[in-house]
Amino acid sequence: MHVPVLLNEVITGLDIKPDDVFFDGTVNGGGHSKAIYDRLGSKGLLIGTDLDETALAKAQEKLKGERARVVLKQSSFRNLDTILEETGISTVNKILFDLGLSSNQFEESGRGFSFQKDEPLLMTFKKNPEASDLTAGKIVNQWDEENISQIIESYGEERYAKKIAHAIVFWRNKGEIKTTQELVKIIEGAVPKTYLHKRIHPATKTFQALRITVNDEIESLKDGSRKGFEHLSSGGRMAVISFHSIEDRIVKNFFRQEAQDGRGRLVTKKPITPSPKELSENPRSRSAKLRIIEKTA
Repeated sequence: MHVPVLLNEVITGLDIKPDDVFFDGTVNGGGHSKAIYDRLGSKGLLIGTDLDETALAKAQEKLKGERARVVLKQSSFRNLDTILEETGISTVNKILFDLGLSSNQFEESGRGFSFQKDEPLLMTFKKNPEASDLTAGKIVNQWDEENISQIIESYGEERYAKKIAHAIVFWRNKGEIKTTQELVKIIEGAVPKTYLHKRIHPATKTFQALRITVNDEIESLKDGSRKGFEHLSSGGRMAVISFHSIEDRIVKNFFRQEAQDGRGRLVTKKPITPSPKELSENPRSRSAKLRIIEKTA
């Protein structure tokens, strides 16, 4: 079961009102959305987006009732402006982007997000990717060594990126790399033996880098943050939950710049992190960081 991260902190920090227009850019299984929906009244509106149609279907089941109006769209939050236009809305009062994968995506998707399972190398948020869509399999089997190394180093912050990229190219010349476990074995064989016994699995950062690249997550975050703040009403609030330093740095710098320009007020001077109780109940929340900004102009 997917457990929403920093749920109480999100609800408190966003100061939800019954008549709010709320944009949840990453519905996942509807964990945060359900708690938000329960705080909206008959004049409220919840707009939710997700690229994963299975997640949207689960959210739809949770958001049934006689409370607020609900509009769910299969799309990326980077298309926030278009989605609002289609909904007939010009501004929203509250925005939430939860950038983490749901437990369901790790455990049930069958798309290769987890290095602990043996699945096809897809790593796309889309349940049914089209032939033209980028996948992790296309990256490891078709991209040149330099580009593979660059994304693993930049998006995974992996110190052995060059060794891993070189090994990937070496082994793919012997045959197509098709599954997550094939890739895991290549990574384990490329890094020093001492790296195999660290707290973090040696494939973690490479898998992260591939997923970020496949789904264009960094540019999506930049687009979504900019468009979201533009469409936020005066006094409205935007919250982002990030799970690694690259995302958090983008959010921190964007919020800080808006505050320096006099357009926003930092509700969180420093990121909010999970409590010891939440960490014990949901270890996957350990790297989560929540930042919130309020639009002032």
